[in-house]
Amino acid sequence: MIKKTVLFTMFASAVSVVAAFAADPAPVAKPVIAKICTNCHKAEAGALRGYFDGAAFKSKTIQIKIDESVELVRFDEDEVKVTNGEGKTADGDLLHQTKKGHEIKIEFVEKNGVKTAVRIIEKPPVKISKEMLMVTADVGKLVALGPEKGKYFLFDSRPLPRFQEGFIPTAVNLPFPAFDKLAGKMLPKDKNALIIFYCAGPACNMSPGSADKAKKLGYANVKVYKDGMPAWQEKNYGVLSVPFLKEAWIDKDIPHVLLDVRAANDTARGFIKGAVAFPAKDAAKLIKALDIKKNTPVMVYDQSGGKDAVTVASALVTAGFKRVVVLNGGFNAWQALKYDVASGKLATKATYTPKPRPGEINLAEFEKYAAKLPANVMIIDVRNPDEGNAGMLKTAKLIPAEEFKERQAEIPKDKLIITLCSTGVRAEMAYHALKAMGYTNVKFVNAKTDFAKDGSYKITKD
Repeated sequence: MIKKTVLFTMFASAVSVVAAFAADPAPVAKPVIAKICTNCHKAEAGALRGYFDGAAFKSKTIQIKIDESVELVRFDEDEVKVTNGEGKTADGDLLHQTKKGHEIKIEFVEKNGVKTAVRIIEKPPVKISKEMLMVTADVGKLVALGPEKGKYFLFDSRPLPRFQEGFIPTAVNLPFPAFDKLAGKMLPKDKNALIIFYCAGPACNMSPGSADKAKKLGYANVKVYKDGMPAWQEKNYGVLSVPFLKEAWIDKDIPHVLLDVRAANDTARGFIKGAVAFPAKDAAKLIKALDIKKNTPVMVYDQSGGKDAVTVASALVTAGFKRVVVLNGGFNAWQALKYDVASGKLATKATYTPKPRPGEINLAEFEKYAAKLPANVMIIDVRNPDEGNAGMLKTAKLIPAEEFKERQAEIPKDKLIITLCSTGVRAEMAYHALKAMGYTNVKFVNAKTDFAKDGSYKITKD
């Protein structure tokens, strides 16, 4: 009996050990290429493809966003070669001109787990033959006529999530990644019909790619609006469907400004939750007083998606707002879909607060810790020693981000770690570096901070 018990115990222990290993999955490898890039490219060894998310020149680090993942890559300005969108190649100083969100490729070498860039290539504008090219004015004239009078078919080649943010009036979504699957159902039967494709701008391959596929199918009158949605919204309003407003914006709690331009007697009968009273008759005065940034997503609606909404949206575009859309069908379309209708008093002041970046700390919370540091919190100033010597928080510890690995013993894992710099760029990079090192309780200050020699500071948020 004792022998059987021992054998059972040994067996149970072995099972427990196996189960413990099975319950500890191998870390998931980070992506090396953004999903959207796979439409035209394949993953390569020693290369990353994604979107430029910032560069910290003092810590010699570039941050690249690959879908929901972030990679940090070291660089030496004198050694790395940078090729910009116009094809000019120079040293790392050229990175100063790279715009956030631009698609880039980083070729790197890796040593002791540290990636160092040897070449950074910005995606160049797509080349399109002159006879296929359309400009904003050309598209605008056709849109003003409408598909029936203008005799055209306008297709948005962007993926559905981008289309849901707003699109050119009269456009239909035919995403490039699903072109082969949907083309037979969506393209016109007439192979001589005027077909126009657009996407996310000059460096985007999706509309030229769609045009090439359409030509191979035998379509003879194919055009590309290369400048795409960004250029359109510089001078025109876009449109948005009611389901998209609800599902892609309101339900997902994506920050935006929603303007109800109806008269007070109409809004008294109900409105869309979150809307701001913005009567069309007072639009000129209200637009001047609108205290939001010009790149804020602004949705405008009236009773039926008619003249008032269009007039106000056009005035907003003229005033310099770059992401203005009109809600197709207006409030009537909202009610027709039996969506919830709010009642009571409409807000009268439009406000917009961008969604915090992953890991971003609330500034009020940070300032509380900066004034009196709790025992379970550590603030790390990730700037260089010369910057720290010129002035830094008395409650912070200076550890430059590039020294994290060799000074890891100074960074406890049982405390909340808050990273800080002068702009937020290096602080965010340091946040990602600590996360990659296994720290789970980390936040960063995403703001401009000016430090004084006496330990005081001034913090501002754009």
